[in-house]
Amino acid sequence: MTDETVTELLRRAYLDEMETVLNYQTNAIVLDGVRAEEIKDSLRQDIQEELTHADQIGQRLKQLDESPPGSAEFEARQHDLQPPEESTNVLSVIDGVLAAEEDAIETYRSLIDAAEAADDPVTEDLAVTLLADEEAHRTEFRGFKKEYMRE
Repeated sequence: MTDETVTELLRRAYLDEMETVLNYQTNAIVLDGVRAEEIKDSLRQDIQEELTHADQIGQRLKQLDESPPGSAEFEARQHDLQPPEESTNVLSVIDGVLAAEEDAIETYRSLIDAAEAADDPVTEDLAVTLLADEEAHRTEFRGFKKEYMRE
């Protein structure tokens, strides 16, 4: 793998983090019901963390003499995380979050491998940190799903 692979994965991760912010924000607004409040609160809290991830990735791209992508390069990929037609369908949002987290985990694992192959320990360290955050989010939402499946 080459440095080009590292920068392409960083660019993809940046766009994915920004898309996650958009979808978390929208879902935190549209969900309804008493059961939705805990999920909405969690999404709102995660928005800032996802923005921080995007900033860290953008800063790393800058350090590599690259630029983070702008909106013209954006192509929506998180089809599972779109707001539900029924605003009380909290489980569909939980499933969407889990799908987005799985995708992020896969991206960061690929980035770790690419950075290691490119002898780029700074990017590798960043990817390991981001991977840990995404795995923590996944664990949190797996717990929410277990609770919703019991009811």
